Amino acid sequence: MGYGGKTVERGRARELRARSWTLLEIAEELGVSKSSVSVWTRDVDFVPRPRNRGHRDHAPHPLHLKKLAELDRCRVEADATIGDLSDRDLLMFCLALYAGEGSKSDGALKFANSDARLIRLFLSWLRSQFDIDESRLRINLYLHADLDLDAAISHWEAVTQIPRPQFTKPYRAVADPTRRHNRHVHGCATVCYSCRTTHRRVMAMIEAISSAKPFRDSSAGRASDC
Repeated sequence: MGYGGKTVERGRARELRARSWTLLEIAEELGVSKSSVSVWTRDVDFVPRPRNRGHRDHAPHPLHLKKLAELDRCRVEADATIGDLSDRDLLMFCLALYAGEGSKSDGALKFANSDARLIRLFLSWLRSQFDIDESRLRINLYLHADLDLDAAISHWEAVTQIPRPQFTKPYRAVADPTRRHNRHVHGCATVCYSCRTTHRRVMAMIEAISSAKPFRDSSAGRASDC
C-alpha cells in the first residue's frame, strides 16, 4: 500500500509528533513501524521533551522559552532600528520585493505572494508611486481545490481593495497529502497591473539600484550575532 495509503494513521502521527510524542511512542500507539512514523513526521516542528518526563502534557521546554524570549528581543530591536518609514524607504523596499518576487516579462506588473501584509504593502506603494488606472488591476488566485474559494476571494478583496469582478478565474490545484502539508487557507494571490510603461519604469529603477556602486564594507556599529 505504501506510505500514501495510511492517510488516517499518517495524519494522527503528525498530530502526535507536534505534541512532542517520540517516534517509538507514536509507532506503538498506531501499530505501525517506527520507520514509517519517521518518514511521515520528518517535517513536523516539535519541542523535544526532557528525558526525565514520563507524561505528555508538560511545561514548555527551557530551550523553547529561550527561543521565544530571543524572538521578542529581536522584534523590539527591529522596531527601534527601523522606526518610521520614509517614502524613499518604502520605494527601496518595494523595488527589492519586486526584484525578488515580481514578474520580469515585459508588458505588466505581476506580484505574487501568500502573505497579505506584503500584497497590501506592494499595492499601497504602487498606488502612491504611480498614477494607475484601478480598472486595469486584476487578482488571480492559486488555491487548492478542497479549500473555500468564496472565503479566499472575500479575504483578498478586503486586503487589496480590488472588487470581486476584477478577480480572474482561479487556479484550483488538486491537493496531494503526500507532498504538501502546510497549506495557505486563502491561497496565493497574484496582483496584475497591465501597463507596459509602468512595468518598464519599475524595472529601470531596479536596474539602477543593481548597477549602483555598492556600499563600502564596514563592520563598525554592527551588533554581534553570537
